[in-house]
Amino acid sequence: MPAPASPVGDDLLAGLGVLGRRYRIAIDPQVRSAAGFLAGSDDRRAGELNAYLADPDVRGIWIARGGYGIMRILPLLDGDLLRRDPKPIIGFSDGTALLAWAHKIAGVRGIHGPVVTQLGRLPAADAVWAMDLAEGALPREPVAIALTVHGEPRGQFSGPLVGGNLCLVARLVGTPYAVDFSGAVAFFEEVGERPYRIDRDLTQIMLATGPGSSPNAPGGPCRRTGENLAGARCAVIGDLVDCGDARPIIAERLGAAGLAGAFGLPVGHGRRNRAVPFGARVTLDGASGTLSLDEPATRA
Repeated sequence: MPAPASPVGDDLLAGLGVLGRRYRIAIDPQVRSAAGFLAGSDDRRAGELNAYLADPDVRGIWIARGGYGIMRILPLLDGDLLRRDPKPIIGFSDGTALLAWAHKIAGVRGIHGPVVTQLGRLPAADAVWAMDLAEGALPREPVAIALTVHGEPRGQFSGPLVGGNLCLVARLVGTPYAVDFSGAVAFFEEVGERPYRIDRDLTQIMLATGPGSSPNAPGGPCRRTGENLAGARCAVIGDLVDCGDARPIIAERLGAAGLAGAFGLPVGHGRRNRAVPFGARVTLDGASGTLSLDEPATRA
């Protein structure tokens, strides 16, 4: 259980109690380190995470908390370790950067789910669901039902589910760890961002272009890369906590990208945080507003 972002507090204990009923937990002695708004230096946090990646007895890496700091250590992480010994990484919020890194650099699926400090205050069913996904289970029940669909409501949209915290996804654009939306079902959640900032982040992802592209070049628009949102099949929106009335602008931005969108996925910073796979295939049924998992979150 690493702390690769912000320092952890006493709410860690309740989450450890939830995990401890099912797992044997490895904890670094310096997990409670603090250096300003970070859980210790970049070297400490990266070294802790690399140690778990290298340990054959560690079968899953559950992030202690989010906050900020993971983007700083991505270049210090050893992707070869994860490629040689794939194991799921579980987390969300700032953990979006780590899930994107694992998927892009090592081709390993992760789980966008509750961090350890959140587990103690979530419904027990959400914690059990996350642990089941981490162990490779494929639930028969959908992730969500009765989502509110905007745009084209008919038909089905299938693809790998990728995304996470919106501002983190936007900040990864142009880096080696950018999320690839080509043929994917995109999903986003956010907390504490005003609607105009959500507009800016979505627009940033929509404007993503290839190296050396020029929007004013002769012969047409600039070349798009996989990180351009327009390459997705559709988008599913999770919790928008303390974000004002952001739904209309999100629906407008998705429409501008030519995407149908569904709202109401119970993931994020709210009272629920239903774990979903990062990179596994899902299907959104536009008629019923149901999101279902088509394959396990982790590969056998």
